[in-house]
Amino acid sequence: MIDALLQAKLSRVRLFHVRLAYSDDMESVGKFALRKVWVLFTTIGQVWWARFRHGTPVLYYPPSGPNRVPVLRDIVFLCATRWLFRQTVFHYHAGGVSGFRRQLPAVLRPFFDLAYGNAAMAIRTAPQNPEDGRLLGAELDVVVPNGIPDARGRVKERTAGPQGPIVILFTGVLIPAKGVRVLLEAFHQVVATGANARLELMGRWGDAAFEAECLAFITQHGLQERVQFLGVKRDGEKLEHFAACDIFCFPSYFEAESFGLVLLEAMQFAKPLVSTQWRGIPSVVQDGVNGYTVPVMDAGAVAGRLLELIGDEDLRRRMGAEGRRIFLERFTLERFSNHMEEAFLAASRQD
Repeated sequence: MIDALLQAKLSRVRLFHVRLAYSDDMESVGKFALRKVWVLFTTIGQVWWARFRHGTPVLYYPPSGPNRVPVLRDIVFLCATRWLFRQTVFHYHAGGVSGFRRQLPAVLRPFFDLAYGNAAMAIRTAPQNPEDGRLLGAELDVVVPNGIPDARGRVKERTAGPQGPIVILFTGVLIPAKGVRVLLEAFHQVVATGANARLELMGRWGDAAFEAECLAFITQHGLQERVQFLGVKRDGEKLEHFAACDIFCFPSYFEAESFGLVLLEAMQFAKPLVSTQWRGIPSVVQDGVNGYTVPVMDAGAVAGRLLELIGDEDLRRRMGAEGRRIFLERFTLERFSNHMEEAFLAASRQD
């Protein structure tokens, strides 16, 4: 969302960006590396330079999720930079960092408080997410839903004909907490009923061991002709797969999942959703309206909702249309940009 914010046309706020690039890929997230130490201190230097060059009064920062290495990195970064600015705005894309304080050694807790405490504003992506800002003493705690550019019309759309097959799409890093194994088990149950369906999974594997486990499951249950791993797709190629699916399924229970941008990417193409009752996801998926939410790690519930949608073309069309309406009403990039600009202005007035 940082890139989207930078691309936005804000008329009353000027942004000066210092890029945070600690991890090259998902496998390195949350892990220590000497390269990251170098990046951390050069980034601190760039922030100092930008602060004095532009006279910026407000520091905007997206805190890490509740993991040791990213939290320690945040502590060093924020203790070295926050004192330069009149105000700090924290944007919690990942939730739960406030609860990590008690896991730190006592000697580090004052530095945790100095780094994260008493911001002028805390921004959450959904009201269901942890209230990290309030718990850490932020003066203002606001909710700003994410948004994306409306790409409908850029690629060709399709839906299954009377003979099928129904295409179910998943997008995300292929790790257990994103619900990948749950989805495979649910899909096995769907196929066992005789449903004419195909499953596509778009994204990169988190690790080789989990990849081997999933491929073994697919082979064991004879799903090789029904399940396709697409790998990483970007830009128009990625949009083509969203536009060509019939159902988007995202059974995530990932600890740092606070919203689910991929849900918006499916909604813009009027696709019905099946996802989980997890963190901010229910703020996007209105159960029974534009899709269904189910308990986490419940393959049977996922399968049941998929079967409802597979068996009812009118239901898929109706829920997809509602998703498109909700997207235009709440989750476009323009709405996100306007809400963020208002938040920045409110934070700047907190003296």
